[in-house]
Parts: sequence; structure tokens; C-alpha cells
Amino acid sequence: MPLQNRVTPFGDVVALAGRGTLMGNRGILHDDARRVVRPFQVRRWIACRLEWRGRKRAVMTPHRYTELFFLDEAAAFAAGHRPCAECRREDYRTFCRVWEAAGCGRPAADEMDLVLHAERLDGRRKRIHLAPYRDLPDGTYVARDGRPWLVWGDALRLWTDGGYAQTAPRPRGGDGEVLTPPSIVRAFAAGYRPAIYPAAPV
Repeated sequence: MPLQNRVTPFGDVVALAGRGTLMGNRGILHDDARRVVRPFQVRRWIACRLEWRGRKRAVMTPHRYTELFFLDEAAAFAAGHRPCAECRREDYRTFCRVWEAAGCGRPAADEMDLVLHAERLDGRRKRIHLAPYRDLPDGTYVARDGRPWLVWGDALRLWTDGGYAQTAPRPRGGDGEVLTPPSIVRAFAAGYRPAIYPAAPV
């Protein structure tokens, strides 16, 4: 039975079979029985490599941070996570550079985390904002009929824990219910191109 440590683009921590391509954390979310008891513990939500320098961890060890798993980088961003400054140093540096170029603020970890924490949550619920479909850069996630869809080119691609299940045309007009935090959307528009699941249609 899957552990409750997969993260959807809505930011929910759920029990699903798909492992994904990135790991991350937002503090200690589980108890000694490996049950998730809180949605986050800290403001620093990061997305990490699955493997780095041969480090090994027992997943959901008591009193250690909860290992979370994301389908891909675009989904991690939608949930409100940013690149880890340690294991993904180059991605982090690129993100900082684009963050500043997009006018999102000073590219320092604590300051970025403060901005992102305010943008991703309304109390403990996912914060969603509206934006015209025509203005959304590739990598942005939107909600349609309660499901998360990736904006990529002229199409929307439906997220599942195992990959992108189907496509639909990107609407030519109207606003989308955007899941990806506004500062990250601006960073995408300024040139940061998030990695997407390898099996995604091209």
C-alpha cells in the first residue's frame, strides 16, 4: 500500500502509487506510525533530486523530515516548492536569476520562501488566482473541473501520479484557475522552463 507522501499540483499530500521524478520536503509531517498529521511544518518548501552523492534514507523515519514525491518539476512548482539550493544548485541559481529578472524580489532563500508561502496558501488551503489563458507560460498548472492540468504549448495536459493521461486544446479566451503561485508564473514567463515528466506528449 502506498505511503501518504505523493504531492499533487494542488499541494495535497496523498497516498498514490506513482513515485515521480523529484523528492522534496516541507518539514516533519508524519508521526511515529508514518501517518501524515499536518500539511507542512516549515515555510521552506523545496524540491530535490531523487539521488544525490549516494545518500540513503529510510522513508518517513520518525522525527526526520517527510520525504515527498512529485511527478515532475512543473508539478512541484504548482504545489509551491522551489529548487533545493544544495542538491540542485544549478537549477537554484537559475531560478534565483530569473526570479530577480521577473521583478519578484530579492533572490535570497528566506525572502523567496516568505513570498511563496503567502502565495501558495490561504491559511491552510491552496490559494488559486485567475489569469488569462493566453498569458500563461508553459509549465503553469490550472484547475478545470477540480482536476489539475498542465499548460504546454497550445494544449492542456491532465496530471496523474503516473504521467499525463490526456490532452485538451488550450482555451483561446477566458481566465484559468491558476494553481502555480504568481511569482513562479512570472519566473516561467521570464525564461525559467520547468522540467516535465518524460512521458509527457510533445
